[in-house]
Amino acid sequence: MGEARTYHEQTRIDQTMRLREVLKTLPPFAKDYFRAIEPKSSARTRINYAYDIRVFFTFLMENNPVYKNYSADQFRVSDLEKLEPVDIEEYMEYLKVYERDDELITNSEKGLARKMSALRSFYNYYYKHQIIEKNPTLLVEMPKLHDKAIIRLDTDEVALLLDFVENCGSQLSGQSLTYYNKTRERDLAILTLLLGTGIRVSECVGLDLNDVDFKNNGITVTRKGGNQMVVYFGDEVADALTDYIEGSRKAATPLSGHENALFLSTQRRRMGVQAVENMVKKYARQVTPNKKITPHKLRSTYGTSLYKETGDIYLVADVLGHKDVNTTKKHYAAIDEDRRRQAASAVKLRES
Repeated sequence: MGEARTYHEQTRIDQTMRLREVLKTLPPFAKDYFRAIEPKSSARTRINYAYDIRVFFTFLMENNPVYKNYSADQFRVSDLEKLEPVDIEEYMEYLKVYERDDELITNSEKGLARKMSALRSFYNYYYKHQIIEKNPTLLVEMPKLHDKAIIRLDTDEVALLLDFVENCGSQLSGQSLTYYNKTRERDLAILTLLLGTGIRVSECVGLDLNDVDFKNNGITVTRKGGNQMVVYFGDEVADALTDYIEGSRKAATPLSGHENALFLSTQRRRMGVQAVENMVKKYARQVTPNKKITPHKLRSTYGTSLYKETGDIYLVADVLGHKDVNTTKKHYAAIDEDRRRQAASAVKLRES
C-alpha cells in the first residue's frame, strides 16, 4: 500500500485528470498550448484557461457564420488567423452576458479580463512559434479593470466576530445548538488562524496536524505554485488551535484518508474551501451585515493590520506570499481609512 498523499498532492492529481477531460472537448491542436504552459502554471490555472478557451470556440460555433456547422474537433490551427479583430471584439461583447445550458452567465470586469487574457495567451503561443502569421488579439484593447474599495473588518469588528463565535450558543436551541457545540472550537480556530496569519483559505484547508509547530508557533503552508513556507502565529492563534486540537479534533474519528487533516467537517472528512467560505459568511452576516465578508477579506484585514503596525510593505508581501510587492502596495499602502475619515471634517462649509 502506497504512502498517503497530502491534500495538495491529491488536489494536483484531481486537477490534472479534470484538465485531460476538458481537453477532449477542445480542438486537437490545443493540447500543444497546454503542454507548453505546464512548467510555469498551476493545474488550477490550466483548467480555468481550458474552460475559458472552450467558451471561445463555443462562441464561434454558435455565432460565427463560417463555423456554424463545425464541431470542436474540426477546427484547425489555421482557423485562428482567419479571424479579424472585429471577431475578437464581438467575442468580448458576448462574454458580458450569454446563455449556457439554460443558465444566464455574466462576467464581471475581472472575469472578462481573465477570459480575454486566456485567449491572448492561447494566440500568443501559436504566433510566437510561427505556427500562425496573424494574431488579431494584439489589435484589440483588453478590458480595463477599475479599482474597487477594499472591504475588510475594522479592529472592533474583528473582536466582535470572534466574541460572537465564542458565545453565540446562548442564542441557539435544538439542532442549531447541537451543531454549534460540535463545531465551535473548530470554527473559532479557523477564524482566529485566518485573522492572525493572513493565510489563504486553500492553504488553511490543506493543513495537516503535523504542519502545526507549537514549539516555534508556526504552521507550514503550501503556497500558490507549490512552494512551502513557515508562517508564524501569536499566542491568540496558539490558544485557539490548542483548544481545538486537544478538544473536538482529538475526540473525532476521521474517515480513512482524512486522518492527517487538521480541520474536519462534521462528516469527519477534511474541510473544503467552500465549507470554510460558507462558515465565514454565516458568522460575519450576524456581526457585519453591511459588509460581504469572505475568507479573502479576512486576509485583507490581516494584511492591513500588519502594515499599520509595522509600516513594512516588504514584510507584508513576504508573509502573505505575494510574488510581486506591487500587488501588496496596491492593497495595503494606499491612504488608510482613518486619514480619509479625517478629510470629512477638515473642510468647513460654513462658520459656526
